Amino acid sequence: MAYQDVLTPLRDQNPLVHCITNYVAMNVAANVVLAAGASPAMVHAPEEIADFTPVCTAVTINIGTLSTSWVASMMAAAQLANDNKIPWVFDPVAHFVSGYRKAVAQDLLALRPTIIRGNASEILALAGESGAGKGADSGDAVEAAEGAAQNLAEKYGAVIAVTGPTDFVTDGSQSARVHGGSPIMPKVTALGCAQTALMGAYAAAGPAYDAAVGALSHFKVAGSQAASKAQGPGSFQMHFLDALATTQPADLAGAVT
Repeated sequence: MAYQDVLTPLRDQNPLVHCITNYVAMNVAANVVLAAGASPAMVHAPEEIADFTPVCTAVTINIGTLSTSWVASMMAAAQLANDNKIPWVFDPVAHFVSGYRKAVAQDLLALRPTIIRGNASEILALAGESGAGKGADSGDAVEAAEGAAQNLAEKYGAVIAVTGPTDFVTDGSQSARVHGGSPIMPKVTALGCAQTALMGAYAAAGPAYDAAVGALSHFKVAGSQAASKAQGPGSFQMHFLDALATTQPADLAGAVT
């Protein structure tokens, strides 16, 4: 399956994506997943995980706003995803800013995510290298994290997606760069977190590497289309959701080298 072809089964199957994400991202992520053609569920109570996670077709875990109960849910959902052969995507948001956050990220990493999506600073730090991240914002170029991504992919058997102006994806044996998007996108809060949720939807519909490349391509193409109509970050959000919904598989083909 080519990466652009994953969008067709995604829309045909309308996969249920279990999104454990942060307070800032919930609404944006849910709208993005819906617009693309999948079904989001923002379930995070520990009491529900055992019943809910096994009936989903993908899980996404974003550590943007941590708390003790949410960490318990994240660990349980990741383990259940593994037990039930459900793909799961890990977004290690700013995992280097505190000892608590770093420990949680390492515990989740040990459960071997299907896909890891992060900015360059997050990927560098996850691989044990130094970076220049500032909170959730990257201070490093994507190119600087390509070696770290390769190492993580080989060590954990995961697909690594490093996002930025040009995204980089690798599974350790193959790699791709995804072009497009708009400089407006970083000015809209939680779009990166929403991309993780969309990647979960793609992972439910196709192989992990193709899913990561397809989700990133969908974002880039929709971002470029939205920017051509938007007057700023506010109107960009509206046009971006519309573009996610109208983008077709053939539109994705030109985004990747």
